[in-house]
Amino acid sequence: MHILVLGAGVVGTTTAWFLQKQGHQVTVIDRQNQAGLETSYANGGQVSVSHAEPWANPSAPLKVLKWLTRPDAPLLFRPRFDPAQWRWAIAFLTECTSAKAAHNIRQMVNLGSYSRSQLQALRKDADVEYDHLEKGIIHFYTNPAEFDGAIEPTRIMQELGCDRQIIDADRAIELEPALKPIKNRIAGATYTSEDESGDALMFTQNLAKRCVEAGVEFRFGTEILGFEHAGDRILGVQTIREGRHETLRGDSYVLSLGSYSAILARKIGLFLNIYPAKGYSITVPVNNEEAAYNVSLTDDEYKLVFSRLGDSLRVAGTAELNGYSRDLNLSRCRAIVRRTAEIMPEAGLWDQAEFWTGLRPATPSNVPYVGKSHFANLYLNTGHGTLGWTHSCGSAAALADIVDGRKPEVDFTFSGV
Repeated sequence: MHILVLGAGVVGTTTAWFLQKQGHQVTVIDRQNQAGLETSYANGGQVSVSHAEPWANPSAPLKVLKWLTRPDAPLLFRPRFDPAQWRWAIAFLTECTSAKAAHNIRQMVNLGSYSRSQLQALRKDADVEYDHLEKGIIHFYTNPAEFDGAIEPTRIMQELGCDRQIIDADRAIELEPALKPIKNRIAGATYTSEDESGDALMFTQNLAKRCVEAGVEFRFGTEILGFEHAGDRILGVQTIREGRHETLRGDSYVLSLGSYSAILARKIGLFLNIYPAKGYSITVPVNNEEAAYNVSLTDDEYKLVFSRLGDSLRVAGTAELNGYSRDLNLSRCRAIVRRTAEIMPEAGLWDQAEFWTGLRPATPSNVPYVGKSHFANLYLNTGHGTLGWTHSCGSAAALADIVDGRKPEVDFTFSGV
């Protein structure tokens, strides 16, 4: 088939790769001039099966209430006169039970484990470079209550095959000496040796080059306006490029437009409960190699993730539910610098931090839409939230199987099945 993939982020590009591997003619459409220039541009860099505890969990409602008045809160809800925001928030609260949190952990661990194996195979198959490290991920806790709260989710992940081990401060320092400045403050930690890290932008752009070599067409600088449809079929995608309107047609279509998927889907009566969670990151040159980290880290209390990308340190996190604005909130960026410099003061040139913000396509459950829509030839691969990089290869491989009428190899609740 000729398949149009809408979106050239890490999810859309991996989708294109797996579809062409199965013999399809693929065209990728994106408004940017290169692949990966929006949410994939400067994310946290983790390929983290262990980052599977959803935001919606029994402790979340009270935390969100406490954080309402904090401009630098890890998860900040800014109420707006926006029905989509309130629908999302109400659905989020319904996901905050122990039973639903456990179900969602299962979904994300299963998809994450499968995705990591698909990424490893793709890396060898396509020879894609992206500053990847296979040193695992340490989740550390400076608040004893936060550490206690992580024990049950860790146990669930272990039962699902995620080798996330509970460790003490001494073991955390042994694994990553860069944490030594806060050793006396670490209440506990976990370590997942099989997790990885790497530059999602470098991966996406290098994979896009491999896609082109394999025959995939990328139509950059092309804004998607809507669909033409009749009955239960999509007939084409309405676009504009350099002022010229054009309808692009294929046999099937894949919606991978991140936070904008919900807006486009709404035009054809398809409801996707996706809302943008604005995230922030800093990228900092290494100052002192001996003080800089190499193992990827997660500061669960502050919702920050740390990855080593060559000669740079990437720290990303926090979430702001405040519509589609991509304005940079400097106070939130400086809060990331402040916390990171407090943890490892000599690691980076903190006064040279580059700030970035992007919109993560969050669902209330943190579980993405992967699979069929109610249109016979429109498929979904969107809503991955903070785990687009982690889940990209797995959701793309699974979707390619669904498009070809095969059952995916991963135990996951797929859309439309």
